[in-house]
Amino acid sequence: MALMLAQATEAAPPSTEATSSGTEQPHEHYPFPPFDGTWFASQLLWLAITFVALYLLLARVAIPRIGGILRNRAERIAGDIQRAEKAKADSEAALQVYEAALASARSNAGAIADTARNEAKATAANERGVIEADLAKKLAEAEQRIAGIKSRALSEVNAIASETATAIVKALIDADVGKADADNAVAAAVRK
Repeated sequence: MALMLAQATEAAPPSTEATSSGTEQPHEHYPFPPFDGTWFASQLLWLAITFVALYLLLARVAIPRIGGILRNRAERIAGDIQRAEKAKADSEAALQVYEAALASARSNAGAIADTARNEAKATAANERGVIEADLAKKLAEAEQRIAGIKSRALSEVNAIASETATAIVKALIDADVGKADADNAVAAAVRK
């Protein structure tokens, strides 16, 4: 490359400077150096040297590094995929265990609810039986008291009717009726 620069400076035309009047001196016309046929041989040599150096640099340094990076990435991706598949299998197994435990808990809950319901029914039936027996006893006692009160009331009704009849007769006709006569009249009226 240094050789090319040296050759380019030797072959370059002398520079022309502008005069004070603003006119330029005429100069020779040279082609652009890369298109000049005299430079093709050196350009092809440097092209070959640069190509070989670049090829060796890529083949020995860059491509192995890139290949290593790609291998590491592929191994890491494969490892991540294996870990993900293992995690998925573990989660599916855990889900199956969870679903089995949930189904077991539901069946146990149903059995516990049935047992509790049956115990509550039995307790309620026992309590209802005790309450019904107590109510029947109280009802029988109440019926006995009512029968006693009724019989006393009926026995007193005759006495009250007798006294009322005596008072009515006294008020109507101002006559005294004997207790025995009033009792006999009430008894005769009740039999009819």
